[in-house]
Amino acid sequence: MSSPFRALRSRNFRLFIIGQGISLTGTWMTRLATSWLVYRLTNSAFLLGLVGFVGLVPAFFLPAIAGVWVDRWDRHRVLIATQVLAMLQSLTLAALTLSGHINMTWVIGLTFVQGLISAVEIPTRQSFVIKMVEHRADLTNAIALNSSNFNIARLVGPAVAGLVVAAIGEGYCFLVDGVSYIAVIAGLLMMRIQKDEPRRTEQHVLEDLAEGWRYVSDFAPIRWILVFLALIGIAGAPQYVLTPMIAGQILHGGAHTLGFLMAAGGVGALVCAIGLVLRRSVIGLGRLIAVSVGLFALGNIGLGMSHWFWVSVPLMAVTGYGIMTQIVASNTIIQTLVDDTKRGRVMAFYAMALQGSIPIGSLAGGALAARIGAPATLIVSGVVCLVLTLWFWRKLPEMKKIVRPRYAELGIVPES
Repeated sequence: MSSPFRALRSRNFRLFIIGQGISLTGTWMTRLATSWLVYRLTNSAFLLGLVGFVGLVPAFFLPAIAGVWVDRWDRHRVLIATQVLAMLQSLTLAALTLSGHINMTWVIGLTFVQGLISAVEIPTRQSFVIKMVEHRADLTNAIALNSSNFNIARLVGPAVAGLVVAAIGEGYCFLVDGVSYIAVIAGLLMMRIQKDEPRRTEQHVLEDLAEGWRYVSDFAPIRWILVFLALIGIAGAPQYVLTPMIAGQILHGGAHTLGFLMAAGGVGALVCAIGLVLRRSVIGLGRLIAVSVGLFALGNIGLGMSHWFWVSVPLMAVTGYGIMTQIVASNTIIQTLVDDTKRGRVMAFYAMALQGSIPIGSLAGGALAARIGAPATLIVSGVVCLVLTLWFWRKLPEMKKIVRPRYAELGIVPES
């Protein structure tokens, strides 16, 4: 029970981790290659922001409805279907790029399609984790290990993609991504898992959705965590879309420079994931969220001021650590607190807060950078994140009072 890998004793979770790790490496290769492709074709901060916007805007409206479906459907089958569709999207992007027919219309359209797929896949995957873990006590560890998997891919994928793009072009990154989905699809098909019984209900989809919304709204700790996650998603998004401009215009580098910057963010995020894997309890995660976002804010301010590669790289690691700690710790607290009957809907609202807010910040960040420049935009982003962190810090004492009875009910803390 004290092992940092205890969730891997569940066979289904082992299969998922292996397949997902391979697939995520391809996904991160595509993220870098897409950013560099847009930058190479247009040299436009606004279009970088626009592509980020269209890729994530489905997460602003679709996960809420998808969460209702997830609570009604067989999550295993839905997850397989989303992986197959994502594979076809990546292979289409690869074919167009390698054949020389790629243009911004295709990039925007296919990025939007990927956003639609992800908007359904994320709440499905998040609520499916508990089905793969045989012992509920391992749930927190499984979430942390899943994050470690994600961040190892985030470290390896961009570094490899930077070399591939510089040597033979973006299209081969998209091709590798498409093929990598075979691993996660195979892992899902090999699982021995109890099928979900369809949840029969007379309620309309909108009534189910309203029930989930009332649950989130009435339970203050989950509400505050989701609001903070969404606001940081908006305020911190400029860093995601402006990284190619940092590499090209500020640091005067190429695709390999972008790869190093993104890999540095992955190193910081991996440090976060390892730290969370070694934790034995959810106690103290609220305070950790506030501290980590403060570090992310300071890292953004530093990036806006830096013009030196060897200063920007460690600052990217700091921001990667900060933002990933917020994401994973928020996920862990919510998954611990939420009722199983509403898990799909609540995780859909989590997906909306996490990814649905980023397109707003991406579009606003790209437009602001076009007016005042990327460095000034990053500084503004960092200052706003600091102000939001102070607000969340003031909510922590009240949050602790509310969640303690729930933790006592689950046996996480002794009953007083």
